[in-house]
Amino acid sequence: MESIANENAASETKLNEPGTPRNDTGELPRKRQAFAIAVAVAALLVPGLGHLLLRHWGRAIVVFIAVGGFAISGYLMRGNVFAPRSPNPFGTLGFLADAASGIFYFLSRFFEAAGPDAARAAGDYGTQFIAAAGVVNLIALFDAYEFAMGRRA
Repeated sequence: MESIANENAASETKLNEPGTPRNDTGELPRKRQAFAIAVAVAALLVPGLGHLLLRHWGRAIVVFIAVGGFAISGYLMRGNVFAPRSPNPFGTLGFLADAASGIFYFLSRFFEAAGPDAARAAGDYGTQFIAAAGVVNLIALFDAYEFAMGRRA
């Protein structure tokens, strides 16, 4: 009985050591998983917020400026912002890419008061910039998630 208590105490101290992301059964601690999911959701809503929560200030600033720069440039070029419901599968993918830019997706109505102008080349490039903002934010989201899970240093 006493040896079981000693083994449990030893395994708990092993979990608390830095660099030990898994317990004896190979599972990640639930608190770390919950924190990583919260970081991912925060990173999706506000670009760079996931890295900010992890205290990676430089990455947070770079992600916010990159995603914001792409999105706002695309809006100023009068690129097309895809609607949430589309009968076309490419329209749905466009919406997912646009919406992944987080708060910048909701700013599109402010910048695009005149509507999109896809007839010009600048409008077409603007559409691509808006989608690129969402894709860059998704990549940053996965990066923040991996940091929060302890898989990156």
